[in-house]
Amino acid sequence: MNRQSLQSLFAGVAQRVLFDEPLARHTTWRIGGPADVLVIPDTLTEMKAALATAKRHELPVFVLGRGSNLLVKDGGMRGVVLKLGDGFAAVETSGCSLTALAGRTIISAANIAIRSGLSGLEFASLIPGTVGGAVTMNAGAYGGEIKDVLAKATVINRSGEVMEVLPQEFAFAYRRSAVEEKGLVVVEATFALKAGDRAQMLERVRAWSERRAATQPLSMPNCGSVFRNPAGDFSARLIEAAGLKGHRIGNAMISDLHANFIVNLGQAQATDALALMNLAQTAVWERFGVKLEPEVRVVGEDEARR
Repeated sequence: MNRQSLQSLFAGVAQRVLFDEPLARHTTWRIGGPADVLVIPDTLTEMKAALATAKRHELPVFVLGRGSNLLVKDGGMRGVVLKLGDGFAAVETSGCSLTALAGRTIISAANIAIRSGLSGLEFASLIPGTVGGAVTMNAGAYGGEIKDVLAKATVINRSGEVMEVLPQEFAFAYRRSAVEEKGLVVVEATFALKAGDRAQMLERVRAWSERRAATQPLSMPNCGSVFRNPAGDFSARLIEAAGLKGHRIGNAMISDLHANFIVNLGQAQATDALALMNLAQTAVWERFGVKLEPEVRVVGEDEARR
């Protein structure tokens, strides 16, 4: 389907609809080809309209959060990319629970919980994603995961039906859930927390933040950890031991600060990052017999729509 046809189909669906929008502008790696259609709904009505239009014309739908832990190939994304707008950023606390709309950043939600004296989300205070993305990917850090604190979520399916879902229905596993498999979009999440000491929580987060700043290349565009840690070891140690720390292909480089990070030196392509990922996997396998499993999700097409 050409651009003119897509513009006709999605006219009036939402206030913000972009065509052939480079997804490099919407990922933390600053890498990614164009989306045929990028819809940024600010209301449930706009979201339903976008999903209905996509379903009616059999267009695939991909839900994008902040674009962390994601590599979009240089050919971009076919169909519709849905990115929640500012209208999905509300958050509130009630007793020992916190409820946030899916477009809110999980860092912000965690910080609000801490300021409210609620403990349980501190692990998320340094995760660069949205609440919806965190639920979808069962985000985790510092020994905690979303599945540990999620009480319930409101979702919408591709037919526009809004439902309340309990955690066990998401089939949570390491950095995954059944959200996408079931064709769902997270709209809202409620977390069951507990009373905590604000000073102690802030001190934990401060220590994590200082360690992160000292060991990770935060000043350069990246996607976070590229590979999962194998049992009993660390991907960064293996990649560094294979002699690849600081290795560069095109404008992507295996960080010279943390070898499980690949950084964008400026205008890097997905092919650069993929080549470094393949190099790291091959080198670690040949030297140590360990298979590195990507933690970053790779999506999109090799070639752009014609």
